[in-house]
Amino acid sequence: MAGNSSSNLNIIVRKNPSESHLSELGIKSWPKWGCSPGKYQLKFDAQETCYLLRGKVRVYLKNSSEVISEFGAGDLVILPEGLSCTWDVSVAVDKHYKFESSSSS
Repeated sequence: MAGNSSSNLNIIVRKNPSESHLSELGIKSWPKWGCSPGKYQLKFDAQETCYLLRGKVRVYLKNSSEVISEFGAGDLVILPEGLSCTWDVSVAVDKHYKFESSSSS
């Protein structure tokens, strides 16, 4: 079991991904999720890739005031498995998302 190694869980943000890259990923067929402004405690049990159609998010490490990432509309974001964090949503979020299945059968 890995200990509290959350410091190496990097969030990857790709600004303005190309239309061809987005269609290659098949983003339009991914499920959608949205939330209104507020603070949300989130834990990622699997790696998630998401594309923000709208919104503005600042991400803090769980129980910390350290901002580890910021992203918003038009960004392609990869959230690592095992990440526990707080999303501080200043503009309502609407996103497509996809979880990587841990069972690579």
